Amino acid sequence: MMLETRHSIPEILSRQRLFRNLDGIELARLAKGTYEYRICKHEALFQKGDIPKGMHLVISGQIKLFLPAANGAEMIVHMAGAGDTFGEEAVLPHKPCPVAAEANRDTLLMVIDKQVLIEAMRRNCDFSNAMMTRMCERMCALIESMETCVQLNSAQRVVQYLTQHAPIEADSFDLELEANKQTIASQLNLAPETFSRVLNRLTKDGYIHVKGRNIRLQNLTSLRNYAG
Repeated sequence: MMLETRHSIPEILSRQRLFRNLDGIELARLAKGTYEYRICKHEALFQKGDIPKGMHLVISGQIKLFLPAANGAEMIVHMAGAGDTFGEEAVLPHKPCPVAAEANRDTLLMVIDKQVLIEAMRRNCDFSNAMMTRMCERMCALIESMETCVQLNSAQRVVQYLTQHAPIEADSFDLELEANKQTIASQLNLAPETFSRVLNRLTKDGYIHVKGRNIRLQNLTSLRNYAG
């Protein structure tokens, strides 16, 4: 497939934290097992239980990683945006995909073949450690998400989501939601109606101002202490 980005695959890989310490020779080897493709909004990338082809890197767009339920509901595990990688577990032997993946918008991806990754890990201890660190980070993030759903009430979950990227020293912060409200509600294990109700309450109480996907967080100190 013709490369649609302006930069070569080795150059794109070199800009990612995971590959930053690899030399030109190793990046060229990885590039030979890397291919690029587009998927459309709402198109499935893979299903839970599929055998993974490799690790994915999002160039542009957004991918939703989720756990499907028999009743059609879903629990969103992660929203992968530009520059994010996912599917590092492809290097584990005989491990099927633990989640399903779907494009949340038109998306351009790169996929690095799992055998190429495994061979790079065998040659380079630092890269192997970086891959293991990445998987551990994913596990810790998943545990934190589970803790949030179990220990926090609906209002506290929404407040934590809204304030997690705001600078500690800031009095206010402008946030653009990364997805629609229904998707974010699923990510927080909330019904969409509950998520909207919390936003309305926070707006009425003067903590936030909502305009479409743009939310102005006001008086961040008080908002972080909001108990619901």
